[in-house]
Amino acid sequence: MNLYLNFAAYLGLGLLLLTAGVGLFVLATPKIKEFELIGKRNITAALSLGGKMLGLAIVLGAAAEYSVSLLDMAIWGSIGIFTQIIVFFVAEVITVRYSLQKAIEEDNRSVGVILFSLSLAVGWIVASSLSY
Repeated sequence: MNLYLNFAAYLGLGLLLLTAGVGLFVLATPKIKEFELIGKRNITAALSLGGKMLGLAIVLGAAAEYSVSLLDMAIWGSIGIFTQIIVFFVAEVITVRYSLQKAIEEDNRSVGVILFSLSLAVGWIVASSLSY
């Protein structure tokens, strides 16, 4: 029975962290109304938010796999969430020639693909860095 409880605990924490991570992204980028834009069939907003979710899921999966306890998973999962958010802001600074917010609102799909890829790449790197 302990096996099933561990599974439920790690799954619950993973889903909670994923939800919190997406929520923090939304709060950290209030000018980008991704959910509203997705409702208007904006592919770029969907790629941007979807990439964030997948990047976070990769990190949270690794945190669950390599953690020694739920607290350990929560700590490393939180580090992954904040790393993803920081990288998004760094990307905004690096792309000073144009606004990511404006590109997302204008449904510039090439920007969406880059943001999607960046989120996955950072998630993979952070997940691979989780080692003891």
